[in-house]
Amino acid sequence: MAILENIRKRTTVLILIIGLALFAFVISGVFTSNDFAGTKVGSAVAEVNGENISIDDFRKEVENASRRFGPSLSSTQLVNRVYDQEVRKAILGQQFEDLGIDVESDQIIEFVKTSGYAQIPDFQDENGIFNAEVFKSAIADWKVNDPLRYDAWLQDEKTIIQSAKERMYFNLIKGGVGATLSEGAFDYKMSNEKVDIQYVRVPYTSIADSTIQVSKSEIQAYINEHKEDFNQEKARDIRFVYFEEKASSDDENAIKDAVTALLSDTVEYSEENDATDTIAGFTNTKDMAAFLDRNSDAKFDTIFKAKKDLPSTVADTLMALNVGEIYGPYRDGDFFKVSKMMDRRSNGTVKASHILFTYEGAERANPSITRTKDEAEAKAKEILAEAKKEGAVFTTLARENSDGPSAPRGGDLGYFQEGVMADEFNDFAFGNDEGTIGLVETQFGFHVIKVDDKQDIVQVATLAREIEPSEETINTLFTDATKFEMSATDAEPENFGDIARESSYTIRPVNKVKEMDESLPGLSAQRGIVQWAFNDDTKVGEIKRFNINNGYAVVQLTKKYKEGLMTPEDASATALPKIRKEQKAAQIISANQGKAMEAFAKDNNVSVSNASSLTMKSPTIPGAGREALVVGTAFALAQDATSKLVEGETGVFLLKVVKKEEAPKVDNFSTYANTIKTNAANQVNTGVYNALKDGAEIEDKRSTFY
Repeated sequence: MAILENIRKRTTVLILIIGLALFAFVISGVFTSNDFAGTKVGSAVAEVNGENISIDDFRKEVENASRRFGPSLSSTQLVNRVYDQEVRKAILGQQFEDLGIDVESDQIIEFVKTSGYAQIPDFQDENGIFNAEVFKSAIADWKVNDPLRYDAWLQDEKTIIQSAKERMYFNLIKGGVGATLSEGAFDYKMSNEKVDIQYVRVPYTSIADSTIQVSKSEIQAYINEHKEDFNQEKARDIRFVYFEEKASSDDENAIKDAVTALLSDTVEYSEENDATDTIAGFTNTKDMAAFLDRNSDAKFDTIFKAKKDLPSTVADTLMALNVGEIYGPYRDGDFFKVSKMMDRRSNGTVKASHILFTYEGAERANPSITRTKDEAEAKAKEILAEAKKEGAVFTTLARENSDGPSAPRGGDLGYFQEGVMADEFNDFAFGNDEGTIGLVETQFGFHVIKVDDKQDIVQVATLAREIEPSEETINTLFTDATKFEMSATDAEPENFGDIARESSYTIRPVNKVKEMDESLPGLSAQRGIVQWAFNDDTKVGEIKRFNINNGYAVVQLTKKYKEGLMTPEDASATALPKIRKEQKAAQIISANQGKAMEAFAKDNNVSVSNASSLTMKSPTIPGAGREALVVGTAFALAQDATSKLVEGETGVFLLKVVKKEEAPKVDNFSTYANTIKTNAANQVNTGVYNALKDGAEIEDKRSTFY
């Protein structure tokens, strides 16, 4: 009955493709490293420096990724992930070809040996160590006896070869990374030379933005001077009204009443017997499992639960029920529920802490443990005596002495029910009162145990009905969305907002949507809306209604952005603050040229400040923020010298050097040079690829296919 009531008026067919990724790598015919290039047939999903990425090959990679990641990634996320992967392969592949980088079988074996593949049992000898001959033999065996697994390894071979080439390529670059002693000395001085200054800062905020008038031509000039800061991708602005499919207050009351009605017995007429039958309700039913199967959206859970496992909002109330008592209806998330206490087990869950002393040969013992069993027992008895002393802190003893993974938590094992722990541990915990401390031996070692707490566990039957919109509510929602769509479409495009406000609908704008975006704020994954917005046939001002998972969205396209340099209108939000800052700086400097520090401060209603121990490595002035130019100017001045007016990040500065402190003398700067070298080498992989990508000519055609 409950299930039938939940069948919606429209059916949604969900196609879920779940694949099992066979963990694979292949040594096929021994390492044919040029196999992975593939043939470029059909259309291209992208072009990288004139080289096409075939849509056919791309789709195969997306399919492989789908099997590997399953439903954890959406289709668009899979496409974007594979796109980034294929662009990377193309860019680096071109580098490999130019430099003649290739790998041989022994190099790949060495790569596998130092990767996660070495942990596969099929590739290990009897001692659990990776063995190249065992590795080759396993692959050969799969080829003959397990073709599916062998084919999967063929796919992973491409990844292995690519990774091996990347490692070689980046290692070659790292080999050329270095740092001289002079660079080390400079870095040392940057960090350790210090300067104290006296300064006056007139902040840019002292001049109101409203007093600075910036023309469109000035914005355009600024854009032309800083083109790299104002390049934009193709983008769209949209706005929408969301008609969410949710239960009305009448729907909620009806569901609550239906749950309440199921509490009581009902009388039904039976034509077969020509008599009336009494149907037991939730309160009196003798077969709770069958009753909930017929009437509830949740089946009867026979498992006994501790308080922490019950809904937090009603846990105290449910735990206070006697067997046979009922609580509800109550709301829990998107459900109305009624719960009945079916059974209770006193002290059915125990909270305990322990201090474990393991020994060499004990189950799961850390290989670093070398103590004998007798030594472990002796140590356990020693700590047991300590734990029983008045004032002893068990958690401290556990942190300092326990060999178990719970040591950082003070030995706390949390709550557990019978049968979870080893038999000896279980018997002690459930057989002793709260506060008892004792010693037991299990296969894991010797345990000093403290019983921290005991609680009842309960078996609760819950009748639940999901709070869903009724058919009437759904029909009304559809009518409202359709009416709004028609009214907005018939009106002028700019009246979309007015029409929405007349009906008290909320308008939600989304700006700068990118061509391969999927998620829209307030609507989550809506790839169809993005594709419509980027369709060449969709005009600015056009309106369309979209059916989404939980209702409808009436969407209007409000603006299109072309790829390339921003227009003054589009750039104004970024450019205006910078232009105003330049003009404010010019005003302040012009009005205060040649003034002494005290006069500069007095005339601008600011005070003279001090800053000490400034360094070029961290050019931050307390109270003013990061001011690299100002700090650099201070280091360029002689002691007691005063600067000219300096245009800083947050204001115009006038400063005087009070004290200059040289870095302490150091005999050798090799340590500092090595640090520079290490830091530079650590940035090679990411930095080099990003530089190659920034310099590449990439034509992205994903939106044509997805």
